Amino acid sequence: MTDSVAVSRLPAAAYGATYAEIFVDLCRRAEAPNLHMAPAAIAAALSFGIAADDLVVLIAQERDSERLLGIWALRRTRSIHTGFAPILEAPLVPLYEVSSAPVLDRERASDVAVALVRAIVEAPDLPSVLKLPLLPTQGSVFTAFEAALAAGSTITSFERWQRPMLVPEPGDDAERYLRRALGQGYKKRMQQHRQLEKAGVLAHERHRGADAIAALEDFLALEAAGWKGRGGTALASLPKHGAYIREIVGNFAAVDGARIDLLRLDGVPIAGGLLLDLAGQSHFLKIAYDETKAKLSPGRALAIAMLRADFAAGQPFRLDSGAGDGVDPSAYPWGERQEMANAIVALAGGSALRPRLAATARLRLRRWRDRA
Repeated sequence: MTDSVAVSRLPAAAYGATYAEIFVDLCRRAEAPNLHMAPAAIAAALSFGIAADDLVVLIAQERDSERLLGIWALRRTRSIHTGFAPILEAPLVPLYEVSSAPVLDRERASDVAVALVRAIVEAPDLPSVLKLPLLPTQGSVFTAFEAALAAGSTITSFERWQRPMLVPEPGDDAERYLRRALGQGYKKRMQQHRQLEKAGVLAHERHRGADAIAALEDFLALEAAGWKGRGGTALASLPKHGAYIREIVGNFAAVDGARIDLLRLDGVPIAGGLLLDLAGQSHFLKIAYDETKAKLSPGRALAIAMLRADFAAGQPFRLDSGAGDGVDPSAYPWGERQEMANAIVALAGGSALRPRLAATARLRLRRWRDRA
């Protein structure tokens, strides 16, 4: 019953360390935790220049026990991308975050989704239009969210794509999973992987906590050595963006939720992955690789090494690649697919005309650029 769910709005500063363990507990009870709803991520978003007054942190709790049942953090914004209409957007930093979805207790997902949507609709100071550019459109969270929309609400999608995921089945081990995920390409991909192993001493390293903070510098150097560095788009070339990544890695490392995976060949990094990793859920933020080794696919080799390490740990895990709509899913050895969409939601009584026109113009511009 939705009457048993109480929703409150917290100031961004109040959603801090005291909620860190509570959030982890909620993640363990959620189908697909969105790690960018964690206190560590909200704090990093503030460091990126998002004004605290523009953040809307909605907390759903059991009315009697105050047990956390859901969390959704959004930001108020108005720009050319919204047609200069006021909207609520999630995630807070779409360039580096991977999901727009709230985190919902799996056993109460429907009630909590209704309560969160109702809280937005009934708040006189909040926009009634949501911009959700990274919305998973399958699974219990989307089903609950879609069902929670009142009569008159609409969802419009402007891009749809399939994001590679790693969701093991019961009884899987690394070899069984790779054979299933790679299918007919298994033999070719593994031959390529063995060629890399013959090129020198190949070693996979996993860094957590304080070690992740130190290993981040190796990752940033690897990225800067490639085309992003030459084009000025590497994190090392963007002080504000580099500071944000250092902030989010430092914040998550403090709760053992950050991870840097490095693949070294004869001691030299040739591929690196930057991930958030908490409560059995991993979110890929960035990947970098040595372009001089491109023919040996060091990025895929890193993914295979990570996969083997995850299975060897013997604990439940799930990996979200974070891949956008321009990424070829077959480039990675992860066999599952998550349907994604760039969605604009007009809640009951809201008009999304200007945001939809802006999204349509953006989509047409992208298509023109692709043709050009």
